[in-house]
Amino acid sequence: MRRLCLAALAAVALSPIAWSSGAHAAPLDAYGELPSVDHVAISPDGKNLAYVTLYNGQQVIVVRAIDDHKMLAGIRGAEKVRDLNWADSDHLLITTSTTSPAIGVTAPRQEWSLVQCFSVSTHNSVPLLQNARGRNEEDGAMNVVTGAPVVRTMDGHTIVFLAGISFVNNNGVATLFKYDVDEDRTRLVDIGTANTVSWVIDGAGAPIAREDYDDRGRLWRLRRSTGAGTWRDAFSYDAAIDTPAIMGLTPDGNALVIAMPDADDKELKLADDTVTTTADLGTDYNSIVQDPTTHRIAGTIRFGNTTAYRFFAPADQRAWNSVSNAFQDENVELVSWSADRKRIVVRIDGPRDGAVYQMIDMDTHQAAVLGLVYKDIDRDGVAPVSYISYRAADGLPISAYLTLPRGRDPKSLPLVVMPHGGPEESDGPEFDWMAQAVASRGYAVLQPQFRGSAGRGWDFVKAGFGEWGRKMQSDLSDGVRYLAAKGTIDPKRVCIMGASYGGYAALAGVTLEHGVYRCAVAVAGVSDLQTMLEWVRHRAAHSDNATMRYWERFMGAGAVDDPKLADISPLAHVANIDAPVLLIHGKDDTVVPISQSEDMADALKKAGKTARFVKLDGEDHWLSRSETRLQMLTEAVAFLEANNPPN
Repeated sequence: MRRLCLAALAAVALSPIAWSSGAHAAPLDAYGELPSVDHVAISPDGKNLAYVTLYNGQQVIVVRAIDDHKMLAGIRGAEKVRDLNWADSDHLLITTSTTSPAIGVTAPRQEWSLVQCFSVSTHNSVPLLQNARGRNEEDGAMNVVTGAPVVRTMDGHTIVFLAGISFVNNNGVATLFKYDVDEDRTRLVDIGTANTVSWVIDGAGAPIAREDYDDRGRLWRLRRSTGAGTWRDAFSYDAAIDTPAIMGLTPDGNALVIAMPDADDKELKLADDTVTTTADLGTDYNSIVQDPTTHRIAGTIRFGNTTAYRFFAPADQRAWNSVSNAFQDENVELVSWSADRKRIVVRIDGPRDGAVYQMIDMDTHQAAVLGLVYKDIDRDGVAPVSYISYRAADGLPISAYLTLPRGRDPKSLPLVVMPHGGPEESDGPEFDWMAQAVASRGYAVLQPQFRGSAGRGWDFVKAGFGEWGRKMQSDLSDGVRYLAAKGTIDPKRVCIMGASYGGYAALAGVTLEHGVYRCAVAVAGVSDLQTMLEWVRHRAAHSDNATMRYWERFMGAGAVDDPKLADISPLAHVANIDAPVLLIHGKDDTVVPISQSEDMADALKKAGKTARFVKLDGEDHWLSRSETRLQMLTEAVAFLEANNPPN
């Protein structure tokens, strides 16, 4: 694996912001580039900051001292940085990913995650798991990780636990390793099975629980360590598709919180493995906050009009209230905090500050601007976003984010509907680079949280089952009709643009529906559901798997060859298209194969439809590179302007 390289990059240190005056539209490449500041992490002692920035168009990792702003390190060669975490106040864990086939393993080309440990004091970078071995010396292991690194302190040593893959009888199995930062040594902790998903490490560094899922048997199990290298079943759940999720240790450390897919949370008591239903965390939350010192659950997060935090320790809640109250009418997101909670890094999104990182010093009660998320987009370049609600045709309430172009009267505006991916995902209140880019050109942008979206309860997810291309689709056009009735948009000037599932929805909008959209932009979209399912089945170890069952449930299909799939496949309805179509797809996409767009492009050409197909060299499913991300955005906006002029 390529090592990251140290470089002298003093020019990329963060600098104060000079606010401009008056509304203006930033250039399109200001939105298309990757963030100017990303993955900000404060060291446990609160003295140093690490973050990702851009230098000559490439991602660079910067470490600098907080008090004197001294540049401590600049690390290049990290093209696709996924996360930064401090192992301790000297060692920075850098998670990156690469798209490639597995070396020496018969497996499909996919996205592999890797972790390096960088010492700020010595500037030495160590690729973790590079020399890891299996149970026996002759058993190899891959230098990839399958989960986020977990850090613990044991006998004064910093230990990094990593879930990876080792080989047993030439078969790859989930394996837990631990890396001693001080000794630069990797040891095997536990070898799982083909069904092992993850481990739970307690505050002392002991693996106390393991999560297994038998895909064929449709059984999820939480297993507890016996302390002798073996495991016993403590709790199980029949799960054909949706499995429980281990959220972490309760604030008192006495139980594990298990989020159930269709019921209230449960707690597994560590003392006797009894399982009880609990409401201690509440029922209305989307994620959790982990205590940086005890590694237990410290609070919960709920997404809605703004990001809301609930902390269990009164002191934590008071501190957070003082932070969030300082940014009224803004969305405040906790990004990182020091071990003593005296210094807190937050991201602020809103009309007053734009999209910006700030650091709060709880001793001095001062906030310091670290940098704009996008260096050329200040507060005057951010379009206002509101949280709205409307009813679908069957009466189901649908929430949505509505972004309006700055400086324009919100009447009879041109509209771009922008459905999210997933489909079981959701948009949030923070700055959305794609929606903001389109709004900056003069369009209103509607992001509906259609039925099946996450974050709104299990019943809302279930409402999307079998509604792929059906009510999930009409939820979008119902939003168009709602805005038209209010006079906000011109119903004759509407296009649809989305990526992944949103790309499918864009294609379905001009094939399965008629007269709603003047054009469609599909990025990495699915065009033919049957061939998509066949591709998923081919990549899986066996045909009867949860991924297949998941897609079939949303698509309302009983099997890959179900004829109902053609009813909702855009490819099968090309003849119905009455609007121009733009297809954009990355060649390195490992989630939706580029063949989905290639087949659609061929069908559109044969049918004599107005269409354009853009292939992105070296790009994955998530638009991870500045050059190709900007290419996508430039092509999409030019297409929108040509087929639905904003003025």
